[in-house]
Amino acid sequence: MSRTTSAKKSETSNEIPAAVPEDRIPPRERIVSTASELFRERGIRGIGVDAIADAALTNKMTLYRHFGSKDELVCETLRRASEKAGAIWRDLESAYPDNPRAQLDAWVEMRAQCLNGEPAGCDLANAAIELKGEGHPAHEMIERHKAEQRDSLAALCSAAGAREPQLLADTLTLLLEGARVSRQAMGAAGCCGHFAKACHAAIASSFA
Repeated sequence: MSRTTSAKKSETSNEIPAAVPEDRIPPRERIVSTASELFRERGIRGIGVDAIADAALTNKMTLYRHFGSKDELVCETLRRASEKAGAIWRDLESAYPDNPRAQLDAWVEMRAQCLNGEPAGCDLANAAIELKGEGHPAHEMIERHKAEQRDSLAALCSAAGAREPQLLADTLTLLLEGARVSRQAMGAAGCCGHFAKACHAAIASSFA
């Protein structure tokens, strides 16, 4: 686990629970968890493999044994972040089975809670911005993740009976992504504090 002192967390965090002793965590898991934290704290280009290996209590040789390159490690951290973020749909269905309207309202509340837990913003969106124009292999994964999240939201809006489910899904997606940026620029007391209220207003207008 990383020795950094950063308190930044994220909905998509790959951090290993603190209760697990470090000497019992496999090197690969320590590397991925530590890399995720350091990328979030310093940026992907702001940290090298030597520092990642050191913070993960291993060495560069071990890191390269598990990952052929830093780009490969970046892709793995983002793949896991995508999987964790995608679990929201299973959670919604489990909490409100066969009730898409309740799931839609719960989506808003769950995203509002996540905003409070990701002061550094969305790991995938941040990576897309930082790696823009570099032809990085992670770009395709990020685009696919964002498209799948939007499509799942559109399907939920449709199942809930929204008049224009595609438009509602786009509106809610824009509100979420905008709230993430606003939180970083203006803090939790800024515009993002109205995220849930704005979403519920958009939803209400789609069913009026």
